[in-house]
Amino acid sequence: MLVASQWKLMFWRFRRHKLAMICTVVVIFFYVVALFAEVIAPLDPNKVSNLYRYAPPQPISFQDKDGGFSLRPFVLGMKSSRDTNTLRITYVPDPTKRFPVNFFVKGEKYKFWGIWESDVHLMGLAPDAPANTPFFLLGTDRLGRDMFSRIVYGARISLSIGLVGVLLSLVFGILLGGVSGYYGGWLDAVIQRIIEFIRSLPTIPVWMALGAAMPPKWPPEYVYFGITIILSLLGWTGLARVVRGRFLALREEDFVLAARLTNCSESRIIFRHMVPSFASHIIASITLAVPGMIMSETSLSFLGLGLRSPVISWGVLLQEAQNIQTVALFPWLLIPGAAVILIVLAFSFVGDGLRDAADPYGR
Repeated sequence: MLVASQWKLMFWRFRRHKLAMICTVVVIFFYVVALFAEVIAPLDPNKVSNLYRYAPPQPISFQDKDGGFSLRPFVLGMKSSRDTNTLRITYVPDPTKRFPVNFFVKGEKYKFWGIWESDVHLMGLAPDAPANTPFFLLGTDRLGRDMFSRIVYGARISLSIGLVGVLLSLVFGILLGGVSGYYGGWLDAVIQRIIEFIRSLPTIPVWMALGAAMPPKWPPEYVYFGITIILSLLGWTGLARVVRGRFLALREEDFVLAARLTNCSESRIIFRHMVPSFASHIIASITLAVPGMIMSETSLSFLGLGLRSPVISWGVLLQEAQNIQTVALFPWLLIPGAAVILIVLAFSFVGDGLRDAADPYGR
């Protein structure tokens, strides 16, 4: 008689959670965009355009001049005018100019993952388009940099911090939580008091203090790993509590006693027998922890205490939206916030689905 494994049963239960399945596709889509950011971004994210500062988005259209459907997508041109009262330059669509959008076109050169040099982009204007033709799907910022390209590149930093931070928290949580639950005694008491102390600290002031403690002259790579370590040191306590509870329940089980009688080492009992028995719960927990890491990095960078320019992350991009007047005039600067909301919601629903699927008493 064939018996389904624990992982197969978990997958079957997760597959019945339709919203979690949809959100899994969304999460995969975001990480594919992050992996192939150089190809998907039509322009250099740091390229400054003095002609199109705070230019509005140019949506892709499929409607031809007669109001019918066009198989070939295009964007409208832009024409600028200066307000005589405020002297501010405004941009409006120019319906007389239509520029076809092509796919897999050659454009600005880049190094894919910093290794392979290429100039192929997922989409862009036709090669015969005039020089300085605007192509800003999500508008531009105060320096005329393409927001769509910057959001695509920012996904790589923001999403990778979530994964790296959670992996470090996973190591701390399993190690300290496992030691606390398996050995108990004074070691358990010390680790639990440390966890309670960390959880009692106000999160935002601690972030601000640790973020401000990093030298401002550090290169972007050091700041990136510094922020990741800070988030990991403050985010491992919840997982450690879960692991401790599971170890307290499992350390008296028969399979643990059998492992001791066969002279298995303590590390082998913990990592080869006890941890795999509730690995599904750990996966669900870390999936729910990823959005918290992403939100933490976004908050620190938004406050100017995390990643800083020229590094591109969603939090750094949202710094442009700190001014209420700027947001009122140029609302497309808030689009990185929409990306944060979407990925956080997607991870939360995926985590809920995994948690329900990992519950042995769930239906």
